Amino acid sequence: MTLTVKEARAGGGRTPLTGARRVRPPSRRGSRWTPWLYLAPALVVLGGLLVYPIYQLGLISFLEYTQAQVSGGEPTSFQGLANYAELFGDGQFWQVLLATVVFAAACVVCTLAVGCSFAVLLTRIRAVPRLALMLAALGAWATPAITGSTVWVFLFDPDFGPVNRVLGLGDFSWTYGRYSAFALVLLEVVWCSFPFVMVTVYAGIRAIPEEVLEAAALDGASQWRIWRSVMAPMLRPILVVVTIQSVIWDFKVFTQIYVMTNGGGIAGQNLVLNVYAYQKAFASSQYSLGSAIGIVMLLILLAVTLVYLRLLRRQGEEL
Repeated sequence: MTLTVKEARAGGGRTPLTGARRVRPPSRRGSRWTPWLYLAPALVVLGGLLVYPIYQLGLISFLEYTQAQVSGGEPTSFQGLANYAELFGDGQFWQVLLATVVFAAACVVCTLAVGCSFAVLLTRIRAVPRLALMLAALGAWATPAITGSTVWVFLFDPDFGPVNRVLGLGDFSWTYGRYSAFALVLLEVVWCSFPFVMVTVYAGIRAIPEEVLEAAALDGASQWRIWRSVMAPMLRPILVVVTIQSVIWDFKVFTQIYVMTNGGGIAGQNLVLNVYAYQKAFASSQYSLGSAIGIVMLLILLAVTLVYLRLLRRQGEEL
C-alpha cells in the first residue's frame, strides 16, 4: 500500500509506509533558461547581422576615413572624438536634426490619425466594402518605397501630373519649395504607413466587448466621446506599440526623401539625417562623419526603444 500525493503532502512529506515516495517540488533551474534556448538561434543570426556592422560603424567614426583610406593609399589614423566635435560644431547638422525631428513627428501624428480613423470606419461598414478597403490599404503597404515615391512624383508633376490639373494649380512645382516638398513626402509616407496602424487598431477594437460600447452609446455619448473615453484607454497598449514603431520608421526615412526631392532638395533644404549621412559618406567621401551621424541616430533610436520597453513593462505591471 502506498500513499497518494495528496496524503503525502498532508503528512508533511513523511512517508511511514513502505514504498511511499517523498514528493518534491519541480526544479525551476531548467525552466529559467528554456526561453533563452528557444531564442538562441535568432540571437545568433541577429548578432551576425547587427553587432558586427554596428561595431564597424562605431570604429570608423573614431578614425580618419576618407577616399584615400578606402583606396588604400594612406593609413587610417585614430581621431578620438574629433569627428563628433566637428559634427556637433556644424550648424547644418543641428538644422537637419531639427528638421528630422519635426518631420518625423508630423508623419507619426498624421499616420496615427489616418490609421485610427480608418480602423473605426472598418467597424461601421459592411463586409464587402470592408474587404475592399483592407485590400487597397494592404496594397499600399506592400508597395516598395521607391515604387511608391516614383508614382507620387508623377502624380504631382507640374507638367504631366493629374493632381495639378484637377486642383487648377497649373505648373506649380511641389518639390521646389521646402515646405511643399516636405508636405508631398509626408503624404507619401502616411500613404504607405497608415495600413499597419489601421489593421492593428482595428484588431484591438474588435477585441473590445460590445457591451461596453453599447452602454456608452445608450448613455448618449457621441462617437468622438466613445473613442476618447472608452476605446482609447482600452487600446492604450496597442497605441503605444504603433506609436513607437512609427517613430522609429519615420525617423529613418531615406528612400522617399531621396527619390522625391532628388537627393535632399534644392541646396539641401529637405535633408533629413539619413540622407545627410549618405551625402557626407558617399557624396563627399567623408566616411567618418557619415558613420558618426549613423551612431548619433542609433543612440537616439535606442533611447526611444528603451522608453518603449519601459512603457510596456509599466503597462504589464498595471495589468
